[in-house]
Amino acid sequence: MIEFFRRQKIDWILFCSTLPILFAGVITMSSFGGKESFAGKQLIWIAVSMVFFFLFSFVDFRFLRRTGVIIFLFSSGCFLLLSLFLVGSVFKGAQSWFNVGFFAIQPADPMKLVLILVLTKYFSRRHIEIANVRHIIVSGIYALIPFLLIVIQPDFGSAMIFFLIWLGMVFVSGISKKHLFIVFTLGLISFGTLWGFVFEPYQKKRIVSFIHPMADIRGAGYNAFQSTVAIGSGEIFGKGVGYGTQSRLNFLPEYQTDFIFAAFSEEWGFFGVVLLFFFFFILIWRILVNAMLGETNFEILFGMGVAIYFIAHFIINVGMNIGLLPVTGTTIPLMSYGGSHLLTEFVALGILTGMKRYSRVAHRDDLQHEFLGVE
Repeated sequence: MIEFFRRQKIDWILFCSTLPILFAGVITMSSFGGKESFAGKQLIWIAVSMVFFFLFSFVDFRFLRRTGVIIFLFSSGCFLLLSLFLVGSVFKGAQSWFNVGFFAIQPADPMKLVLILVLTKYFSRRHIEIANVRHIIVSGIYALIPFLLIVIQPDFGSAMIFFLIWLGMVFVSGISKKHLFIVFTLGLISFGTLWGFVFEPYQKKRIVSFIHPMADIRGAGYNAFQSTVAIGSGEIFGKGVGYGTQSRLNFLPEYQTDFIFAAFSEEWGFFGVVLLFFFFFILIWRILVNAMLGETNFEILFGMGVAIYFIAHFIINVGMNIGLLPVTGTTIPLMSYGGSHLLTEFVALGILTGMKRYSRVAHRDDLQHEFLGVE
């Protein structure tokens, strides 16, 4: 059995780096108990997700390079997002879930992975001529379709992840600096349009509370304020597992999802946060290592897209927990409660591991010349 797994070229450092992060999430959920056993349900999702990880690790994913496969995945994802407006369930003001008996599915999560594949396919065929601004616009349209379908749910947090995935993949595809300026300008114009015609009043309040969070700590800035209090009260070594008063006394909302980082920080303190960041660093490092050994530009770009996906979720969640970014309802990878995002994350890692089965050891200069266009 050991020899079989060795031949599959599974990156055990990458896989093992997920375990402490998963443990941190489960132990934080279990420490508060309550009527709902979030920890028990999360363990089930972890087991299911790991099964998918290993199953996908054994697959040859070169078929994903086919245009027909990508078109099918993108069309199916958009169809599911549209179906939400007919049969989707409303949760906290957002019609973004399919309620399927004992569990709910949020199609926005797997759609993020589909967007990575779409952009990977597009840029892998045009990396040499990426300096042409037309390709930035066309790729932006691919991202804009699911982005708008997510915004009108409304789910601003997921929409921001879609935008950051597109922006990050445009950047690593070799865009010139002058075109990067154009991208940021378009981003500001898009934000202005969203502010004027799309954002709901409560979403505007969240953004305003980011600029001046103490202006309305009993309203829009309440969650961010309580989160920073929880993190600060953890000090160096934390209050101990099960002794996080902000969460136990219900001052900290959604401690198992959006604010699980704050709940963890209160119990484990600065020391625990440093360890958590260390394992996230190992995870991202291994994703990038596997990406740069891809057989073609498709595998390289996909791995870079997966890294961007994890980094975007991590930065936005931690940022909103410490009061540096607006509260958007974004989960932290592997740690927050929920099956949709956890399954998507392990499927992404499984696909990356599957691609490693036919990877190549490339010289660094060759990679720079082929992928980044550096002479």
